[in-house]
Amino acid sequence: MSVPGPAPHSTVEPHDSSVGGKLNWLRAAVLGANDGLLSTAGLVLGVAAATTDRPAILVAGMAGLVAGASSMAIGEYVSVSTQRDTEKALIEKETRELEEAPEAEFDELVGLYTAKGLSEETARRVAEELHADDPLAAHLDAELGIDAESLTNPVSASISSAISFALGAVIPLLAVLAPATLRVPLIGVLTVVGLILAGYVSARLGDADPRPAVRRLVIGGVAAMTVTYGIGLLLGTSVT
Repeated sequence: MSVPGPAPHSTVEPHDSSVGGKLNWLRAAVLGANDGLLSTAGLVLGVAAATTDRPAILVAGMAGLVAGASSMAIGEYVSVSTQRDTEKALIEKETRELEEAPEAEFDELVGLYTAKGLSEETARRVAEELHADDPLAAHLDAELGIDAESLTNPVSASISSAISFALGAVIPLLAVLAPATLRVPLIGVLTVVGLILAGYVSARLGDADPRPAVRRLVIGGVAAMTVTYGIGLLLGTSVT
């Protein structure tokens, strides 16, 4: 009797928690670049509709880049710091509970695995093995989905958000260097290309169909640029 070998073309998918963290980081970077691209494009288009003075447009665009990148960095730092503080508080709470009531915590872990579909006997055996190895890690994973070794880093999140926003903002700023007759259409074309790229990359990172993401970004981006350009036209002709 032959023993069947492994199924052909089988692959083992990585389930390390760091993989999910990297994907989230990449997705945040793509979205940050998209924000920088669209907000700066809208700003320079609005100013370009009101004036053809290149230095004025560049100053407005650079001001938008610095302000936007700073806002992204501060917002991300505050958000991630709050998340990290919450995670650390939960780890401390779980550590204290394991010290004060280890038997109750063990029964709780058995109950969690039973609720996931394991039999009572299997759940108890799994809990015993995990408790023998690292009880805190077992409870953090099963109860809270936290990895104490991979907590979010507010500084790196802040820096990556600022950099990604600035990189996105550079695209429409480069178009400002074009001659006045080509400036507005070039900003629009480059921005749309950037939105298509951002939508495609963000969808692929989530293993989703990129077409809906690209369509949403392009439609929303074109609408936003049209509005800001129209406002610039109105202000350019009515404000003296």
